[in-house]
Amino acid sequence: MTSTKTTGALLEKRAPRPQGPDTSRTIKKQAAATPWLFLAPYLLLFIGFVLVPIVFGAWISLHNWDYTLPLKPFVGAENYTRLFDPESAQSKNFWGSMQATGIFTLFSVPLLLTIPLAVALLMAKKFPGRNFFRAVYFAPYVLGVAVVAVLWRYLLDNNIGLVNYYLGLLGLPDDTAWTTSTPAAWVALVGVTVWWTLGFNAVIYLAALQDIPAELYEAARVDGANGWQQFLNVTLPGLRPVLSFVTIVTLIASVNMFGQSYLMTQGGPGRETRTAIYQIAETGLRNFSMGSAAAMSYVLTLFLMALSLIVFWLFREKRDKKVSK
Repeated sequence: MTSTKTTGALLEKRAPRPQGPDTSRTIKKQAAATPWLFLAPYLLLFIGFVLVPIVFGAWISLHNWDYTLPLKPFVGAENYTRLFDPESAQSKNFWGSMQATGIFTLFSVPLLLTIPLAVALLMAKKFPGRNFFRAVYFAPYVLGVAVVAVLWRYLLDNNIGLVNYYLGLLGLPDDTAWTTSTPAAWVALVGVTVWWTLGFNAVIYLAALQDIPAELYEAARVDGANGWQQFLNVTLPGLRPVLSFVTIVTLIASVNMFGQSYLMTQGGPGRETRTAIYQIAETGLRNFSMGSAAAMSYVLTLFLMALSLIVFWLFREKRDKKVSK
């Protein structure tokens, strides 16, 4: 009898209590707040290190901001209008640096899209020592820009550099001024950048190649497709989303090139290789004109956003045409 009463009491204690409307609302609120709790660290970092600097930079661009002086008067859009005034020395310097950025981007981006793809296609095949060669191609990317630039500056020195020495052994001109004359300086900057960063794009391509189903290649071979036809009809369509990403990332990195020019050529000869980021840094940090430098940064950002949108549109257009066919 006693055990029966005890069991009944335990069952009564274990029985769930009915939930009222207030309890149900509390549970729903907690469930809705949980994702925001996990996002909070990222949002705080985003606000502190991205959003606030963007707003503060826009505020600086509207002022004559010299951080060595106590007064920073409001000038409105004067820093922007000066950039579009053909008579302004600041305008000439900025648009000259934009031209240098365009030259570097024009030659570096195609090479950084095609050479890493060729490397990835080679590394995707099975052969002895494959992992070793993968590491060799990626190794330069882990080096800092200062290490890469100083290393190649000595290798390309027209007096003591090993590059000219070995060119002379091959019967080629051995007195090329790689860092002090054009177009040799552009060849040096683009070549060093490709050597340094191709491993990053190659790894992304390699990961995408491994995600393409092998059945597609088998079906193409059954249909009589040769290697080139398989590349055009299987590999490239499978890589299209990754190609879009790699193009955007490479474009942004090329437009923001600074370290190679600053450390290898010092922007020379003259101002030939002085890129936009180089000019912005010099205007803000050496000439103490932070307002003008901020305005240059936002103009450069608008150009970069426009280029990125064009790339997105081009890749979307290709997909739409393929679907319509």
